[in-house]
Amino acid sequence: MSLDAWLSLSVVLAAFPLMAFSRLGPDIVLLGAVIVLLTLGVIEPSQALGGFSSTGLFTVAFMYVLVASIRETGGIDLIIRYVLGRPRGESGALARLLLPVAALSGFLNNTPIVATYIPAVLSWSRRLRLPAQRLLMPLSFASILGGTITLFGTSTNLVVHGLLLERHPELAMGLFDIAWVGVPVAVVGLLYLMLLGPRLLPVRRDVGTAFENPREYTIEMEVDPAGPLVNRTVEEAGLRHLRELFLVEIERDGNVVSVVGPGERLKGGDRLVFAGTSDGAVELQQIRGLMPSRHGESSLEKDFKERRLVEAVVSDQCQFVGQRIRDGHFRTLYGAAVLAVCRGGERVAGNLGQVRLQPADVLLLEARPPFIERHRQSRDFLLISQLNGQARPIHEKAPLAWGILLGVVALASFGVMSMMNAAMLGAALALITGCCSVGAAKRGLDTQVLLTIAASFGLGAALEASGAAATLSGLALGLADGDPWLLLIGTYLLVALLTELVTNNAAAVITFPVVMASAESLGVNPMPFVVVVMFAASASFLTPIGYQTNLMVHGPGGYRFSDFLRVGGLLNVLTAAVALPLIPLIWPF
Repeated sequence: MSLDAWLSLSVVLAAFPLMAFSRLGPDIVLLGAVIVLLTLGVIEPSQALGGFSSTGLFTVAFMYVLVASIRETGGIDLIIRYVLGRPRGESGALARLLLPVAALSGFLNNTPIVATYIPAVLSWSRRLRLPAQRLLMPLSFASILGGTITLFGTSTNLVVHGLLLERHPELAMGLFDIAWVGVPVAVVGLLYLMLLGPRLLPVRRDVGTAFENPREYTIEMEVDPAGPLVNRTVEEAGLRHLRELFLVEIERDGNVVSVVGPGERLKGGDRLVFAGTSDGAVELQQIRGLMPSRHGESSLEKDFKERRLVEAVVSDQCQFVGQRIRDGHFRTLYGAAVLAVCRGGERVAGNLGQVRLQPADVLLLEARPPFIERHRQSRDFLLISQLNGQARPIHEKAPLAWGILLGVVALASFGVMSMMNAAMLGAALALITGCCSVGAAKRGLDTQVLLTIAASFGLGAALEASGAAATLSGLALGLADGDPWLLLIGTYLLVALLTELVTNNAAAVITFPVVMASAESLGVNPMPFVVVVMFAASASFLTPIGYQTNLMVHGPGGYRFSDFLRVGGLLNVLTAAVALPLIPLIWPF
């Protein structure tokens, strides 16, 4: 291999463990890798920036706007309301949940679908008296399976198809071409999730039961009307820097002061709610002017219009991951107080301020009403409580938003215009008709995914231009002994493994040039290998970190890593067992 090929290979191999095990986002790692290769002269500026002009990237971006229009008009909420209903048993509940989710995921991005369904499913499971664990992991997996039905189903499908068009324009695929394989894969996967999946899932406490008793994580005291704390500020009273507790709210004359500031003045009879450890109660009782609350009911069990209790899942993009809650100034940054943290279905005990946040942790937050609207689409966490719906969607425009999406699908399906053109027209109509505001469209763009895709193109170009892809394809052909079947199986296994460690888009785009070079060297039709890359990149069932929707349900469902391995491992095998024999039948070698 040439020096450029060695450099390309070294940078790519270094990027994978960095994406898998460091706290840096995949977009940062891949952009950094592209900058290194550009600086070393391995790729030209046009190659480094080639991803930013990809039709696949722009199609994904426009689809995000269409998804935002469905979300803003409450289009998914309407489906949830009419479809979930009251099933007779667990299998009926799973059918009502999984079939619509898989169908929706064929045309919409998975993440907003799952984000909208989670709070509905949590309350629905409580009403049906079904454990949430039996529903949430199947919800995520159904959305992934549904994404394999159409080219619109996942960003990975669109990006891989864009790469194919750049290399072989004559091999352009129709919107529903992969449905020949995607529908059987989805049917087998959904049957498995409905019939066998629930038996493999244990029944544990979920986030709802972990937070159900406020007395387990709060302590309430009253300000003595005749004591020395009356008319003193919180800071002056020494309540600002307690060791194992912090003051969350003050209940006063039937109203509540939430997210208390240091300058708030105390009054006689104020009821103070502290979050923290039970050991902290000893510290409170030593403060003159405070006495144990005489009320029987916990303040958190009351409804106040000035307060919202919100459950939120920490995302892997949260700036607080790895930091202690107290050190990160969570309260100052977000205007919300952390009341409790749940991890793996169990509430984290001990000093709350010393807890280091991890992805998939579920936080119980107390905040003011504007917090809901401000952080409904936060990159740092996902709001999962029913209060997520406080901002009223424009329901009267939901049919119009769905009509625009169906129009885009029709235009792309019948070849009236390209997928990018149809998506662009649909996004413009969504903005013009008011189904989606410009602000909502901007918030709906997942910039991390878009940057990851664009940077992956640069690494793929480096592997191809330097000759590293050709060398690797030679090794692959040697291992496959020139057999296209062995090469197809090897491609599936490699991409499926990489997609669990890094993002599915990065796994697909970086391996694409190697796979194409292998197919071309073998002198066979490259289409089976292109489709295998799509399916293998989507088969993210093994770990909670492999795919965003898995991470989203991990915390609320109280799952453990082993649960994903047990249920997702067999689903991965089933997906491969259905897809691998079918693909060469539809697209022969």
